[in-house]
Amino acid sequence: MRLRVLLEPRYGATYDQILALAQATEEAGFDAFFRSDHYLGIEPNEPALRPTDSWTTLAGLAIQTSRVTLGTLMTAGTFRYPGQLAVEVATVDAMSGGRVELGIGTGWYQREHHAFGIPFPPVGERFDRLEEALTVITGLWSTPPGGRFSFTGKHFQLDECANFPATARDLAGTPGPRRGPRIIIGGGGPRRTPALAARFADEFNTGLGLGAGLPERFAYFRQVVTEHGRDPAGIRLSTTLPVCCAATRAEAERHKEFLGEAGARLLSAGVVGDPGDVRGRLEQLADAGLDTVYFHIYDVDYLDQVRLLGQEVVPHAGG
Repeated sequence: MRLRVLLEPRYGATYDQILALAQATEEAGFDAFFRSDHYLGIEPNEPALRPTDSWTTLAGLAIQTSRVTLGTLMTAGTFRYPGQLAVEVATVDAMSGGRVELGIGTGWYQREHHAFGIPFPPVGERFDRLEEALTVITGLWSTPPGGRFSFTGKHFQLDECANFPATARDLAGTPGPRRGPRIIIGGGGPRRTPALAARFADEFNTGLGLGAGLPERFAYFRQVVTEHGRDPAGIRLSTTLPVCCAATRAEAERHKEFLGEAGARLLSAGVVGDPGDVRGRLEQLADAGLDTVYFHIYDVDYLDQVRLLGQEVVPHAGG
């Protein structure tokens, strides 16, 4: 099982704080460091929160880390034009030496969009836009040198694009079809989310926690993947697990208090306890068929938690 760290800071975070957590994640032996793509936090009216841009900070981390995979869970498909996003992600991928993955979804946080003047169409249109965006992004990444990429959709149109973003694979001269970073698609949608993941994704993410009916959801997803002519074994299955871990359960409860009422609600779907509690939940997730877990971290400055998980949990994951 691959274990990853996903940061969604309770009160926002500066780049220096994000860097410190990413480097602690790498030193602790985790597979990857991901961050959320949000401009508001879990308490949107918190005046002390200062947002940072996900792909800007990941570009910095690409230079200041050396091993961990880097990415977003999830980039909001409403935030950027797909051609722009294809260039941004490929740029960070090249900067990192090929360590980038793109997690992308429809966008869901209405208040956040309104606060920053970003259009927030109805959910059906957001799915339509995401489908077109994925077609554009993968098209730009996979068109061979000398070719042209055009796309005419309802929401996006590209005319004879010949300027393709260079990924790490391209710069290394790796033979074979051009291919960009791996793509992660996830969410709770019962129909369109699995269908989009079956077409475009290298990883399907279920969202928060274990949840009822997860084996049935995976069974349905495998069926959809097969119907699209792909091998389900080639797509990884992941989830996010909110974690507040300390040497003792009592200490973990004290750290949870810092996160306030909103943080406590989010942690109710995860684990507040010692490393043994975390290992027990991972066993449940493995039994449900998951091969990748993102530890959802809300306290950016609690580096000892990451170190403890690296010492007491990562070695037992076997991935």
